[in-house]
Amino acid sequence: MTENTPKQDQPFEPVKAYKNLEFLNSPAARPIRMLCEYTEPRTRFDKYNIRDTIVFFGSARTVSREDALARLKAAEIKCENETTHQLQEELFRAQRDLNHSKYYEDARQLANRLTTWAKSLPNNHNRFAVCSGGGPGIMEAANRGAMEAGGPSIGLNISLPMEQHPNPYQTPELSFEFHYFFIRKFWFIYLARALLAFPGGFGTMDELFELLTLLQTGKTHRKVPVIIYGTDFWNQVLHLDALQKAGVISKADKDLIRLFDDVDSAFEFLRDELTKHFVNVDEE
Repeated sequence: MTENTPKQDQPFEPVKAYKNLEFLNSPAARPIRMLCEYTEPRTRFDKYNIRDTIVFFGSARTVSREDALARLKAAEIKCENETTHQLQEELFRAQRDLNHSKYYEDARQLANRLTTWAKSLPNNHNRFAVCSGGGPGIMEAANRGAMEAGGPSIGLNISLPMEQHPNPYQTPELSFEFHYFFIRKFWFIYLARALLAFPGGFGTMDELFELLTLLQTGKTHRKVPVIIYGTDFWNQVLHLDALQKAGVISKADKDLIRLFDDVDSAFEFLRDELTKHFVNVDEE
C-alpha cells in the first residue's frame, strides 16, 4: 500500500435491536418495556423465593413521631417570636403531622410483628414478606418494621416527578422501580395474601379499590383479608353504608373490609386469617 492509497473506513456494524436504547425508549417499544416490568420482577421474586406478601398502603406524607415532634418544636419556636397567618398554618400542619404520626408508628410495629410471626413458621423461607410502594410515609414505616425484624422488605417504587423517592429500609435485591402504574399494581395484588390500608390520598384509594373490585367480581379466588386502619379517618372519607343503602354494593361487598384502630387486634386478626387460609392449607 502506497501513501496515496485511500484508507478504508471501519466496517459498519449495525446495533442489535435489544441494545438500541433510542428504539427501546421510543413509543414503538412500549410493549417491550411493559413486558420487562412484568418479567424482571418475576425473575427476582422466584430467585429470592418470594411467593406471598402482606401489602401496606398509605400516605407518603405521614411522618414518624420523632420527625413530627421536631417539626412541631420548630414551629412553636417561630411562633414565640411573631404570629402571622403563615406561621399559624405551619403550626397547624405540624400539630396535624404529630397526630397522624400514630399511623406511622402503628404501621412500623405491625409490619415488625407480622414479619417476626412469619419467620417463626415451620419450614418458612420468606413467607408473607412485607411489601409497600417503596416511598416515604406509611410505605417507609412498613419497610422499616420488616427490616428491623430481620425479614425481607419489598419496595415497589414508582418513578414520579415529585413526592416519591425510595426509602432506605428496603432489601436491595427486592427494591424495584416501575414506570407503569398498572404493572406495579399487578405485582401488589398478584402475590398479596393480605392488604392493609392506612390513611392516604388518591393513590391509596386507587390501590385499595383495585383489590376490592377484584375480590368483589371474583377475579381473584384467594381469600385476601383487607384491613382499613384508622376508623376516624376512613369513616369520614368512605361512606360504605350509603353505597349499600343506594343498592350499588351489597352487604357481602361491604364485609370484604375490616376496620381496626390498634396493632394488637389487627395483628391477631391477620395471623388467624393467614393461618387458616394459607398456612394450614399449604400444610395439608
